[in-house]
Amino acid sequence: MILTALAAGNASALAAEGEEGFHTPTPDIFWLPLFGPEGWEFTEQMFWGGVSVLLLSVVMVALSRNASVVPSKGQWMLEGFYNFTRNGIARDMIGTRDFLRFVPLLFTLFSIIIVNNLFGIIPPVMNPTMGRIGFPIALTLVVYVVYHYIGIKKQGLGGYFKGLVPAGLPGWIKPAIFVLELITFFITRPLTLALRLFGNMFAGHMLIVLFISAGAYFLMDGGALLKVLSVPTFAMAAIMMGFEALVQVLQAYVFTLLAASYIAGALADEH
Repeated sequence: MILTALAAGNASALAAEGEEGFHTPTPDIFWLPLFGPEGWEFTEQMFWGGVSVLLLSVVMVALSRNASVVPSKGQWMLEGFYNFTRNGIARDMIGTRDFLRFVPLLFTLFSIIIVNNLFGIIPPVMNPTMGRIGFPIALTLVVYVVYHYIGIKKQGLGGYFKGLVPAGLPGWIKPAIFVLELITFFITRPLTLALRLFGNMFAGHMLIVLFISAGAYFLMDGGALLKVLSVPTFAMAAIMMGFEALVQVLQAYVFTLLAASYIAGALADEH
C-alpha cells in the first residue's frame, strides 16, 4: 500500500538520522509540496483538488450528454446523486419556494467535498484534500459570503442585524443576546463549519497512518511477537479505512446540510 511505503520511508529516514525505534506520524504527512518557491509551493493536495474538479466535470458531462426519458444506468446513478442533494438537502432545508436557485451551489459543494474526502482512502492519492485546513476554509468562505449576502439583500443591512435579536425579549437582555448572536453568525458558524470538516479528515487519516506505520514497524523491525501483532494492527488499519469512508461521506453531507440551513436562516423573516 502507498501508506505503508510512506511509513516505511519515514522510518528509514529517521533511522538514517540516527533515531531508532517506532516514531508516531506527525502532521508533516499532510505537507506534500510538489514544486515552487518556499512559501508559495504547489502542493499535492492542490493537484488532486484540480483533478477532482476535472474528474467530476468529465463524468457528469459524459453521463448527462445523452440523457433520455428512460435513463441508462449511468444517468440513473447521476440523477440519484443529484436528487439526493436537490431534494434531501436543498428542498428539505430551504423550502420549496426558494431552494432551486441554491441547488447548483449545494450540489457543487457536496460533490467536491465527497470526492476529495474519498481521495483519502483511494490510491494513488491516499491523503484527503480536506486534511489541509486551507481547503475547508475556502469552501466555508463561499458559504459565508452567500448566506450573509442573501440575508442583507432580503432584509437590508439594518434589518439583517436587527433580526439577530428575537422579538419579545426584555430590553435589558437584548444587548447581550445581540453580541452573542453576532459572534455566532460571524465567527462561530464559519469557524466550526471549516474545523469540523478539517478535524475529521485530519484525525481519521492520522489514525490510519498510525496503524499502518505501526504494523510496518512490527513486521519489518520487530521481534517474533511483534511480527505476529502486525497482523491485527494491519487489520485494524483496514477497519479504520472502512470507518473513515463512512465518516468522509457523512462529513460531506453535514457540511452541505449546514450550509443549506444557514442559507435558510438568512432567507427567513426572522433568523
